[in-house]
Amino acid sequence: MDMDEFWDVIETARSAATADRPFAQALVDELAGLPKSEILSYQERFDEARGAVYRWDVWAAAYLIGGGCSDDSFTDFRAGLIAQGRHWYEQAAACPDSLARHPAVIHAAHAQHGEAVFDEATNYAAGDAFERLTGDDHAFYEAWDTYQASRKQHGQDAGDMNGMDDMGEDFDFDDPAEMRRRLPRLSALYLRDPDH
Repeated sequence: MDMDEFWDVIETARSAATADRPFAQALVDELAGLPKSEILSYQERFDEARGAVYRWDVWAAAYLIGGGCSDDSFTDFRAGLIAQGRHWYEQAAACPDSLARHPAVIHAAHAQHGEAVFDEATNYAAGDAFERLTGDDHAFYEAWDTYQASRKQHGQDAGDMNGMDDMGEDFDFDDPAEMRRRLPRLSALYLRDPDH
């Protein structure tokens, strides 16, 4: 599965999602229709996409939107960026402040809740699809370990490429002036009080 095919899977699941069938559930349904080898390949592309936005500026956006953001929550935020589809993911990757135009982010800012974008369940879609196919909740992890070992043996690296070596410039998320300088549009939505 290449990245175009990966995004096709995401967009198909987005199209199938409804209020009663959230995106992550639609994604599991979509993945469960694929061969197990394709589910593993999907997970590799997912980890690449999630790792590519492991950056301080994206984390700062998550911090504003979520009213704070731990390492675990940032994993959920990055999964949620993927769940928004290729257009929003690529916009956020290029300029995290562009999320200030996302309808769910605008709504969350006005409703004063930090649920926009964060999507924990999307992290586990491949494992859930694998379990549905095999009836074994450990089968995915065993298959993933074998898949990673095989890829490494052939000089390829499968896994969560966090990009920890190139996260960009670290800065203080609790410094309102710095946040306003780096993320002016999101700060205008979330830092209404100048003394925040």
